[in-house]
Amino acid sequence: MSEIPEELQYTKEHEWVSGLDDGDLATVGVTAFAAQQLGDVVYVQLPEVGATVTEGEAIGEVESTKSVNDVYSPVGGEIVAVNDAVSDDPSLVNSDPYGDGWLFRVRADGATSELLTAAEYTALTSGDS
Repeated sequence: MSEIPEELQYTKEHEWVSGLDDGDLATVGVTAFAAQQLGDVVYVQLPEVGATVTEGEAIGEVESTKSVNDVYSPVGGEIVAVNDAVSDDPSLVNSDPYGDGWLFRVRADGATSELLTAAEYTALTSGDS
């Protein structure tokens, strides 16, 4: 299985989050585990910049050769950026999920209690939870 970056936080729905420790701007993507389970990603639907989202709300989709899965916002707030490169080349979700394959940025309106540490996410994905 892929390396799970220690500096990120995770959701049970297999999104990763960075930046919340540094302020209110969170970058969100799909984990390598999820990308591997999906197979070849062929289409990504992202939220609109300026949209207000609620924590846990489905706000987009990732479509692969195997299935279509919702993408959930791990935090509530306003979408301030989307990764147009992923819209143009969805395979970035597979090839660089923690880098160029990020999906969107949200200005968070508060803390969340549902995020997992890397160790907790490792336990979740290894079946040890």
